[in-house]
Amino acid sequence: MSDTPRLLAELNDRSREVFRRVVESYLASGDPVGSRTLTRDFSERISAATIRNVMQDLEYLGLLDSPHISAGRIPTQLGLRLFVDGLLEVGSVATADREMIDSTLGDDSPDVASLLDKVGAALSGITRGASVVLAPKHEEEPIRHIEFVHLGDQRALVVLVFADGHVENRLFTPPPGLTPSAMREAANFLNALAGGKTLSDLRGTIQHDIDLRRREIDSLAAALVQSGLAVWENAGEQSERLIIRGRANLLEGTSEVEDLARIRHLFDDLERTRDIADILDLTETGDGVRIFIGSENKLFSLSGSSLVVSPYMNADRKIIGAVGVIGPTRLNYGRVVPIVDYTAQLVGRLVSDRGRG
Repeated sequence: MSDTPRLLAELNDRSREVFRRVVESYLASGDPVGSRTLTRDFSERISAATIRNVMQDLEYLGLLDSPHISAGRIPTQLGLRLFVDGLLEVGSVATADREMIDSTLGDDSPDVASLLDKVGAALSGITRGASVVLAPKHEEEPIRHIEFVHLGDQRALVVLVFADGHVENRLFTPPPGLTPSAMREAANFLNALAGGKTLSDLRGTIQHDIDLRRREIDSLAAALVQSGLAVWENAGEQSERLIIRGRANLLEGTSEVEDLARIRHLFDDLERTRDIADILDLTETGDGVRIFIGSENKLFSLSGSSLVVSPYMNADRKIIGAVGVIGPTRLNYGRVVPIVDYTAQLVGRLVSDRGRG
């Protein structure tokens, strides 16, 4: 990617215009672009031979490729990167797209999980790609209420209600000899302490407060609190945060066996990816939308797809999740980029508002 400014500077006006037209035509049709097609498009009189020479120079630079002998050219991954970095014209999100997103993300969702599922459905439907939504990590959401439920000698349930309406039920092994009164006392203790705090906040202060208020709860309740916090720290207990919608869109209109295998491979990668925070790692180098083309995308081993992704932030401007679109490398970037950007900003506001509710 670091070579793209240098390569762009090496292109004269004619080479740049030929290159731009090849890429735009390819993104629109998916077909190789020939010199005769470009000759018809130019307003000035330029021969097909001249355009062929320019295309050969662009191929020599690694920006174009010939899929078949005597066929037209298509952009390489480097060419697409050069186009996206230096020639892509991105406007505001189209009115129709914005209205569709707004109508889909109304405030009638019962919780953040339902809201984000609607986000994924909206992005997938509007872009005709597969959407990726990374939900906020609820370890960092304020807690509204905690309740312990006794299920038997060796099982108990902690019910966590977060400020944004999200509810999680987590099983854990309670201390031996637990009594219902000790369980209620532990819940009362935590609820008095937890107001506005996150689970992360509680981890840092809980032991100190237990020591100060040891007389207020009996030893079994203290053990229950500590046991419950240990359960919360188990990565395996966390709810799945990655929401993927629109798989069928990537398969739609695809008949080539190789393409079908490639797309299925993408979803195998998605399903194998356990460290889904990688999506956030992709976005944390700066605000706004980022585009990963083919093998640039470290999250997937697939080389034939692009990821357009943007983080969304809470009221404190902290990155808490991400939204994006996966599609073929010939995505309509000029349209998809403002859609992803607008959706990310809208989701950030809606999630922050729910967190304050």
